[in-house]
Amino acid sequence: MENGNISQGEGKDPSSFLSDIIGNPVTVKLNSGVVYKGELQSVDGYMNIALEKTEEYVNGVKRRAYGDAFVRGNNGKLLSFDVAHTSISNVFKVMYISADS
Repeated sequence: MENGNISQGEGKDPSSFLSDIIGNPVTVKLNSGVVYKGELQSVDGYMNIALEKTEEYVNGVKRRAYGDAFVRGNNGKLLSFDVAHTSISNVFKVMYISADS
């Protein structure tokens, strides 16, 4: 590990990483800029994301709260989570969902 970052040889494959963070609080930012914060419940091979206890933020302002939310993979821009909320070692703080610029 160099400068707090994981080198390519130390990293986990994405499916293993995502399995490890199931049940942890995450933030999903959509291509539109809308942000969803909730507890990660599942992610499939298409990067579709299921969240529980979800809050929606528009321009930094909380707009709605949902029990469950489903984000289609092609709408997601990034998924991040707070390392302090997990005991997982050697994890990525932010993982890009799509290649949109």
